[in-house]
Amino acid sequence: MKHACQHLCEKFQVAMDVLAKPWNGLIIATLEEGALRFGEIGERLDAISDRMLSSRLKELEALGLVVRRVLPGPPVRVEYELTDAGRGFGEVAQAISRWGERLVVSAARGGGAKRAARAARAAPAAKRARASSTSST
Repeated sequence: MKHACQHLCEKFQVAMDVLAKPWNGLIIATLEEGALRFGEIGERLDAISDRMLSSRLKELEALGLVVRRVLPGPPVRVEYELTDAGRGFGEVAQAISRWGERLVVSAARGGGAKRAARAARAAPAAKRARASSTSST
């Protein structure tokens, strides 16, 4: 695969390709807690649609970052867990959190923190509104 930036490390660009897709980093960070069922992941990431979550989990599985395990029933259950490669994200997540702290401080100085906080509060309400509109149709 040819990467866009010749001056950046190829391995860095491979990792950024994964993280650049919406929700991937949040899904991986959520699975750091351990194996979770689909619904449990969706509850923790309450702004993601089921369709998007399913799509991202399939992609992460294809990349070898997540393993899908079918547990015998009844009822049959499916859980997702990070592979060794996926579990390596913990240190990255901590570094991103430290950088995020600086971004919040910087945005507060420029007024961006209030906009970011409003958007974060609005996301769960938007998911509930989508869910109720699709269940009433």
